[in-house]
Amino acid sequence: MGILDGNQHDEPFHSGEIFHLWSYLLGTKATLITMQVLINHTGDHDLKTFLEDLLENCFTQEGQQIEAILKEAGIRLPPSPPDRPNVELQDIPAGARFNDSEIATLVKKELITGRMICSYIMGIAIREDIGEMFGEFHTQKAEYESKLLTITKTKGWLVPPPINIK
Repeated sequence: MGILDGNQHDEPFHSGEIFHLWSYLLGTKATLITMQVLINHTGDHDLKTFLEDLLENCFTQEGQQIEAILKEAGIRLPPSPPDRPNVELQDIPAGARFNDSEIATLVKKELITGRMICSYIMGIAIREDIGEMFGEFHTQKAEYESKLLTITKTKGWLVPPPINIK
């Protein structure tokens, strides 16, 4: 019986799994702060509701899951940047504000990048629970990406590439 053929929760992590769990958590913590800033900048109610839901039910939960795994493994956690205060949109100077369409584009890029990273980690993981967890993260990001696409189409923020009619 080998070291990797028992209970998956008793299997050791390989260095790539630890590195990517730690790095993913560091990135997630930065994304949480970025989302707080973007929520402050948005004036659209639907987008703000979407961002708050994404923050709480996607990024925050992912961070908590990975933190628990790293703590259990005895791995030092990456530092957390300080939370950003809530501000009123009108208190942000017009030239310093992100537009709602820009916010939607930034969040879409974050979701796309997140799915690519999740796919990579799924591919290098030898512990099934890690692969499955990142598979769930991937699926959740795809669902949020679809919701965001609907918002951007509804609001007229989607800039489609040139269409070939020939």
